[in-house]
Amino acid sequence: MAVWKSRRPDEEQALLPRFTRSGMVEVPRDRIPDHVMLPQTAYQIVCDEVMLDGNARFNLATFVTTWMDEEADRLYTATADKNMIDKDEYPQTAEIEARCVRMLGDLWHAPHAEQSVGTSTTGSSEGCMLAGLAMKRRWQQARQEAGKPTDRPNIVMGGNVQVVWEKFANYWEVDPRYVPLEGNVFHLTADRLLEHVDENTIGVVAVLGSTMDGSYEPVQEICAVLDEYERSTGVSVPVHVDAASGGFIAPFLQPEVVWDFRLPRVVSIQASGHKFGLVYPGVGWVLWRDAEHLPESLVFHVNYLGGDMPTFALNFSRPGAQVVLQYYQFLRLGKEGYGLVQRTCQDVAVHIARTLKTMPEFDVISDGTDLPVVTFALAPEVTKYDVFDLSRKLRESGWLVPAYTMPPKREDLAVLRVVVRNGFSHDMAELFLRDLRTALRWLDDLASPMPHEVQPSGFHH
Repeated sequence: MAVWKSRRPDEEQALLPRFTRSGMVEVPRDRIPDHVMLPQTAYQIVCDEVMLDGNARFNLATFVTTWMDEEADRLYTATADKNMIDKDEYPQTAEIEARCVRMLGDLWHAPHAEQSVGTSTTGSSEGCMLAGLAMKRRWQQARQEAGKPTDRPNIVMGGNVQVVWEKFANYWEVDPRYVPLEGNVFHLTADRLLEHVDENTIGVVAVLGSTMDGSYEPVQEICAVLDEYERSTGVSVPVHVDAASGGFIAPFLQPEVVWDFRLPRVVSIQASGHKFGLVYPGVGWVLWRDAEHLPESLVFHVNYLGGDMPTFALNFSRPGAQVVLQYYQFLRLGKEGYGLVQRTCQDVAVHIARTLKTMPEFDVISDGTDLPVVTFALAPEVTKYDVFDLSRKLRESGWLVPAYTMPPKREDLAVLRVVVRNGFSHDMAELFLRDLRTALRWLDDLASPMPHEVQPSGFHH
């Protein structure tokens, strides 16, 4: 005789077609639900919602990596549970991090690359914060030893810097001195630097790859001017290189450009592993010239996870998987592979720029010959629409192309920007240019100009 048992509610739900289950009918949005939900149902709800996001491969705004090998995807899944801070429990992941630091020290010509001083971070922004803190602390120590006040530190940088430097100055009470943009120069140059520097300057930030237009700032010239300043005043001002993007481009595409630890005045460099380092979001790197430039007072030692763990970071627990993926990319690609990937990206960017130059609607601002980034403005003759209208029109075809105004002193200039990353192929570039032409035809055919609303005043991606 068969014994029938009543099913639990979740078992009953499992028998229903997926999109008729209770969780799919009433999706919790503002409070944690009272009862459990089948994993397949929860998965489907979340999966369906994120489908409404833009297509990452069509996102031409971001510098962040949106594609990796299938093997990297599997490795990511296999190491997603690793906590980077827990070096005693995950010693091999810690060793992999140290290997990556040494590899970057060698790539960036650290004086003693085999003993490179640095750490992984959650991204370039944390690296900027750590490097800035180290410069401030060294300045304070030097001032204290000389019996001078330490209450008015400042940091000098171009008006084009990424918003993280504004945050650094705000959070750590450092006066930001922005060198304004002038004319058609959209980044910091050596000739406009010294009027902003004095004995209270903790450092100068030089950007290798501006987010505004992809251009490199002349780090070598900036260092030379500061060398002369020290000879005439006795004041030594260090340089930090914000190589968020260029740190993984210049060594492979422009090895003749001297910007790194080959310059004695460069005391620290940070870069985003998750940008042109070709790793999914969540990893950056910051290195110092040597241990002298990372004050010991900033390094904390903890042992409650087991063993002595020195740590210099703004957070504690963080994923270790992206560090593992960075090492994977170093092994997978090598210098030859990185060169091939970055050169292909640059070829695509230059192709887009050359095509835009043939189109009377545009003025090309940067042509992809530094970073594989193209920025372009509308020609003065175009009056029916602006770059913001064009950006919105391109979004209808799935393309996310940022439109923004330049920083102070050039806020009159509004541009569009295309970032070419690994995975944005020549074929995709042709599709983009096709849709760009279609958008232009639609806008040109308007009977009257587009209504102009208040536009954003800047861009901080």
